[in-house]
Amino acid sequence: MTTTHAVVATAYGASDVLELREVPLDGPGEGQVLVDVKAAGVNPIDWKLYSGAFGTDPDNLPMRLGLEISGTVAAVGPGVDGLKPGDDVIAAGQIGGYADQIIAAADEVFKKPASLSFDEAAGFLLTGQTAVHLLEATNVTEGDTVLIHGAAGGVGLLATQLAKARGATVIATASAARHDQLRGYGAIPVEYGPGLQERVSAIGPVDAALDLVGTDEAADVSLALVADKDRIATIAGFGRAASDGFKALGGGPGADPGTEVRRAARPELIRLAGNGELKVTVDRTYPLAEARQAHEYGQTGHARGKIILQP
Repeated sequence: MTTTHAVVATAYGASDVLELREVPLDGPGEGQVLVDVKAAGVNPIDWKLYSGAFGTDPDNLPMRLGLEISGTVAAVGPGVDGLKPGDDVIAAGQIGGYADQIIAAADEVFKKPASLSFDEAAGFLLTGQTAVHLLEATNVTEGDTVLIHGAAGGVGLLATQLAKARGATVIATASAARHDQLRGYGAIPVEYGPGLQERVSAIGPVDAALDLVGTDEAADVSLALVADKDRIATIAGFGRAASDGFKALGGGPGADPGTEVRRAARPELIRLAGNGELKVTVDRTYPLAEARQAHEYGQTGHARGKIILQP
């Protein structure tokens, strides 16, 4: 057995519970791959896990973090076909990516398109599959108008592009500072805050709404403007979804995890990103040892794209 450096949550709480530690690392077993991590994507689920939002079982501590990485294959276990040492890859779904090395199931590992940097490659698969789940759940198709609350974040930027690719019109809520960025992706930006419903209504009817922020404003405006509650979905406002009867997706209480939809979306997302049809925006990078600062920045809600940790 060898060791690797990894970020762990030592307790439940705020970002000050994060530490960089040396942790044990076994070699790859049957159907597994050892990956030298070059970049790890930061996602809101990472800090929600140690915040206590999903429970505070002490048996889960110290808690490894990180669900998407890019890197280079260092070794493969028995029964692994199609991957070999030296291959540059993307992996998603295996917790523990905030590390120098990680063991991943081979079926969660994909070859990295050469056109993507390691930072870009670590920043779109988890958010992209979430965006696909949202669009599938609300049946967004050509000719629809979809309202995306929180469109300037990691999921929002990809959801905007994927909705446009389906032939939909996108109305995107964000602060005024993000509007030019969203126009660049073909969206119609509107500023959130008092009067949002009127500003959106002035643009035209809305067929579907995606809530990526979990605010009462997002829920209230969506319910007011979308006639069919089955075409409203949230990845953050789980309480409102339960009380008001619209869809909750992801890892929250009562939410549809969409495991098969998300898994099936990965090859196409990689193809789209690789050929430039899906643009990956990296906002900031941090050394692995500064995971705490990366999470604090992510929790401000001001990120203009993906946050990446670099071992």
